[in-house]
Amino acid sequence: MSLAKSGRSLNTSVEEMYHFFGASILMSCIPYPQIRMFWSTNLRVPAISDTMRRDRFFKLRSHLKVVIDDDIPEDRKTDKFWKVRPFMNRILKGCHAQARPESVSIDEQMIPFTGGCPFRQYVPLKPNPVGMKNFVLATADGIVLDFEVYQGSKELAAQVLDAEGLGLGALVLKRLTKTVHPGTKVYCDRFFTTTSAAESMLEKQVYLTGTVMKNRIPKAMQKLPSDKIMKQQGRGTSASVVRGDGKLNVVKWFDNKPVLMLSAVHTKEPENTCQRWSKKDKCYLTIRRPNIVQEYNAKMGGVDLSDRMMSYYRMSVRTKKWTIRMLMHFMDLALANSWLLYRSDHQKHGTPRKAIMTFLAFRMDVAQVFLNKCDVTHAEEESACCSQYGQRSLVTPIPHISARTASAAHLPEVADLKNPMRCRQQGCHGKSRVRCLTCNVILCLQSRRNCYEAFHGGQ
Repeated sequence: MSLAKSGRSLNTSVEEMYHFFGASILMSCIPYPQIRMFWSTNLRVPAISDTMRRDRFFKLRSHLKVVIDDDIPEDRKTDKFWKVRPFMNRILKGCHAQARPESVSIDEQMIPFTGGCPFRQYVPLKPNPVGMKNFVLATADGIVLDFEVYQGSKELAAQVLDAEGLGLGALVLKRLTKTVHPGTKVYCDRFFTTTSAAESMLEKQVYLTGTVMKNRIPKAMQKLPSDKIMKQQGRGTSASVVRGDGKLNVVKWFDNKPVLMLSAVHTKEPENTCQRWSKKDKCYLTIRRPNIVQEYNAKMGGVDLSDRMMSYYRMSVRTKKWTIRMLMHFMDLALANSWLLYRSDHQKHGTPRKAIMTFLAFRMDVAQVFLNKCDVTHAEEESACCSQYGQRSLVTPIPHISARTASAAHLPEVADLKNPMRCRQQGCHGKSRVRCLTCNVILCLQSRRNCYEAFHGGQ
């Protein structure tokens, strides 16, 4: 994009893209009011300012693109998100690779963006009501398994078989349940729940459970007691109606207000008890609760949990470009998924809670790995430029331990230096001309003192 607009190439590299995203992740963990403060004299963050110059960061961000516009044929530009589609597909591939549990949930997720965008949506009562709407399939633990960014009901219907006569909620259910196994229980809210959607799911042996609007089940409402009668009977009162073929069940439960639920697998029985707060008595009351409500409350919160994890340290870079906002959002989604998987693996192996990294520490560690991706050519050019103008050359930072011990691709070379340089292994005061091509640091490699092996062994 820079070459097309100004005639000058940015001469960037894969390593520099790692540095850009590493800096963006680290900035989300240290929320300064302005991005320029990360390079300021008093508040600079060396991990960012020593890796990438301020103007370079802004230049990369303003020219960042996922595809070259001229390389995309016109027929593929009917996809409204074609500018970020390859990046989204890569994240989607990782989501599809996750194991499918017995119970999943489907809900809306907002990609916050208030700038100019032709497919921006407004969804009231959301923490971020303005932005792009994303329909998400997630586990009860918050791990995202599939998603579909909304760009219109016609485009969504084109991805679904037998879409005629189905509403938007049913179309979303059919699209997101393509990858689930038969026998899966799907939980959703009243936006998606209809009898036609539940029947279409039953054809795939997928069982739907969710809250439902009373105007979508008129026949069941005639058989259920009225709100006034249930209020007189008190909190915890419930009633149920089963359809003639026995495949669908409607349960009405009165708590602070009546709750209607439709399910193809759960019923009212067995009932249990729960603690609910009473404003009148100013204490917790023990009331009866149908089994369908208990199951719904336990399995429905996966998408909200993922949203909450992303909101803690969101890469909220202010930008007028919706493409940048989308890239940052799906990077946040991948990081949230990765940490939830990391925590789940440690919990399965019985790791003590204190030994498991927090989400903040996990993000900072990933940022450090990205920032320490070594670009030897770029480092040599910086050093030569500083020497030419008589400036003090920048000290090469020590790579993160994950980069030093990641693989065996750390080949040594004898650098063409006039004088040997000090070894960078901790505790060593020797000098050497041997340099690691990957880490770009000088290390001793002698028969009596092998700092090269100790450094890459994490010692």
